Amino acid sequence: MAKQKKAPRPKAQTPKGFRDYFGVEVSERAEMLRLITGVYHQYGFDALESSAVETVESLGKFLPDVDRPNEGVFAWQEFEEDGNGDWLALRYDLTAPLARVYAQHRNDLPTPYRRYTMGPVWRNEKPGPGRFRQFYQCDADTVGTASVAADAEICAMLSDTLEKVGIPRGDYIVRINNRKVLNGVLEAMGVTDEAQQANVLRTIDKFDKVGEAGVRELLGKGRLDASGAYIDGVGLTDEQSEPVVAFLTSKGASNDETLTNLRAAVGESTVGTEGIDELAEIANLLAAQSYGADRIVIDPSVVRGLGYYTGPVYEAELTFEILDEKGRKRQFGSVAGGGRYDDLVKRFTGQEVPATGVSIGVDRLLAALREKGRLSSEAQGPVVVTVMDKARMADYQTMVAELRQAGIRAEVYLGNPKNFGNQLKYADKRASPVAVIAGSDEFDKGLVQIKDLVLGAKIAENATLEEWKARPSQFEVPRSELVAKVKSILEEQD
Repeated sequence: MAKQKKAPRPKAQTPKGFRDYFGVEVSERAEMLRLITGVYHQYGFDALESSAVETVESLGKFLPDVDRPNEGVFAWQEFEEDGNGDWLALRYDLTAPLARVYAQHRNDLPTPYRRYTMGPVWRNEKPGPGRFRQFYQCDADTVGTASVAADAEICAMLSDTLEKVGIPRGDYIVRINNRKVLNGVLEAMGVTDEAQQANVLRTIDKFDKVGEAGVRELLGKGRLDASGAYIDGVGLTDEQSEPVVAFLTSKGASNDETLTNLRAAVGESTVGTEGIDELAEIANLLAAQSYGADRIVIDPSVVRGLGYYTGPVYEAELTFEILDEKGRKRQFGSVAGGGRYDDLVKRFTGQEVPATGVSIGVDRLLAALREKGRLSSEAQGPVVVTVMDKARMADYQTMVAELRQAGIRAEVYLGNPKNFGNQLKYADKRASPVAVIAGSDEFDKGLVQIKDLVLGAKIAENATLEEWKARPSQFEVPRSELVAKVKSILEEQD
């Protein structure tokens, strides 16, 4: 009988495009989510936690950048004996689930319905540097009102949120545009073919990379890219291309000047004029709340997912410079975006339900704060109560309980206590600020040893023997003064 082969051990590695998060990273994200949702709550939005799994049918065809409903998502067919189970998928954003929630529960919800939500989303797309298949978003949306006051409010809230989490004025700008203005430009160009419209819109999206001359080439016959490859153009005449160029170069020194230039770009287009009027109203509402152009500005270069939005769109961009992987200076870029989407709920109800909202990329925002040195990569661990005598475990547990009751993060060492050096190595690996030491001698005398691990590390690095003797990092105090002494050391460290 042949010897049965053992099953190979699975590889201990995360799937491609995913990663694990530890200690300080999780704590930083939790704190950022607390700050963001605190602003959302202050603006009157209510929390919602919807399912991470939706039917593919429910998610619909609105997944950005793809043509087919189930492309780009992690999907599977629910098991049914007859083989007709629903296709399910992990949510790719937090907006599509909101459309389903509102349609399902609209009779029980207030109108307008204002909600915020946060959590991971999943995209089945090619990962790259800093681009993962799972990431966190934090959204706020208003469903059930067509008033552009809702759009203005979202932009104001986005500005307040960035400042709340530590991005000061001058390091960010919220830019606003309107999909209706873009439709007006297409109308002024006389472009009615949907495929050609899509190509024009994709070309508009490349303006920040190729500039005015590059856009003119791409709208016409085409151009050579940086690699030398030839990119076919849309095939428009110079006359047809002119409204696009006028639109992309219409940003003026003030919102009023930009609006004037946009009116020239859309010409007699009714929908374009309607979009410009909406932008003007948003600008007036923001000015009434003292949000100036140093924080929020009308900017025709904002495009976002054009197939998704139906009206105003907005994007928060961080304007400070960072170094890329090749050491070149570049702006950090976008960390949040959103806009008006009046067609999502209609898929379920058959009736148009106006809605607008914003999504903040939490992981990108955390990365930005790290770039600016506004987040520490170091987390303080718990106070560690070491174990010198296993028979006195109840006494050690009493100590740690007293520390916790005083609001101090603390733990008892629960590994093998035989080697005391290993206990201190453990405390060092945990980034513990203080170690509490007590053996039978200390218990008999009613004393406890308290070691300042932060000071001890500094002394070990830099001090001479005389300095070390003059500034001890370990203290012997009465057992009754344990909590007070630990508190004192922690305050000095802070």
